[in-house]
Amino acid sequence: MADNDMTGNDMTDNTLTGNRPWRGVLVATALPLNDDLSVNLDKYAEHCTWLVENGCDGVVPNGSLGEYQVLSPEERAKVVETAVAAIGGRRVMPGVAAYGSAEARRWAEQARDAGCASVLLLPPNAYRADERSVLAHYAEVAEAGVPIVAYNNPIDTKVDLVPELLAKLHGEGYIHGVKEFSGDVRRAYRIAELAPELDLLIGADDVLLELAVAGAKGWVAGYPNALPSASVALYRAAVAGDLDTAGKLYRQLHPLLRWDSKTEFVQAIKLSMDIVGRHGGPVRAPRVPLLPEQEQAVREATERAVAAGLA
Repeated sequence: MADNDMTGNDMTDNTLTGNRPWRGVLVATALPLNDDLSVNLDKYAEHCTWLVENGCDGVVPNGSLGEYQVLSPEERAKVVETAVAAIGGRRVMPGVAAYGSAEARRWAEQARDAGCASVLLLPPNAYRADERSVLAHYAEVAEAGVPIVAYNNPIDTKVDLVPELLAKLHGEGYIHGVKEFSGDVRRAYRIAELAPELDLLIGADDVLLELAVAGAKGWVAGYPNALPSASVALYRAAVAGDLDTAGKLYRQLHPLLRWDSKTEFVQAIKLSMDIVGRHGGPVRAPRVPLLPEQEQAVREATERAVAAGLA
């Protein structure tokens, strides 16, 4: 059972119909923390609003960039509710990853009840799950009745949603899109062959141009947390085929975009937010601050972007 085809490359084309609200630039939001490491929900609401005002189509709370793994259940629920209250549920696609399928389903139900139009779901990640386990996992969470975008991150989960498996998940009606973070841009073409109605979303900032050219319908993005307007301009130019504009912006931003694929991506993006005058703030353990040489690299790249008028 496949979802109906849609036209248009970004969420702006279909927001009113609401059929595919995961299209366009959806920011995997960093979560503002106070100095005592408590969650600053007021700052988070302000951040979500600011992102939309600067051209982003929506937000993805409770992803790895949002440090969901170290949030209490109460905090995790409040983050979703805060985003919905700030910008509306159709613009919010929460991450609902959990060790168990039943728990992931409960988070999908919480997102649904909060008014969200879709959710982002990793495969089982407590162990190296086989294909049958992956299919059962997505089938269980799909029972919540909210559209699912799969998240393929074999680097961290050790479970690879290869194109053939994605086609099975889509064919069963369990998923409607995939955030592709494998880094293998060749997969875009195989996915399009096997499941042409499955929406490909750019999952890593530093392969944006390559996947946009390959037909991506959206970007679950990290660096728009700090540089939303320039990042949106890059995405729009790339999917429109304006490679002169996109290529220049990509080269300017790539020293920062590549941090999205590094272990220290949360710390790097939060530092860039602080530098441009937003509230990035600290991270919770077990993450630790950047090393001095890492901080210097991020700071210099961010300052170059600011000097180039990209902030």
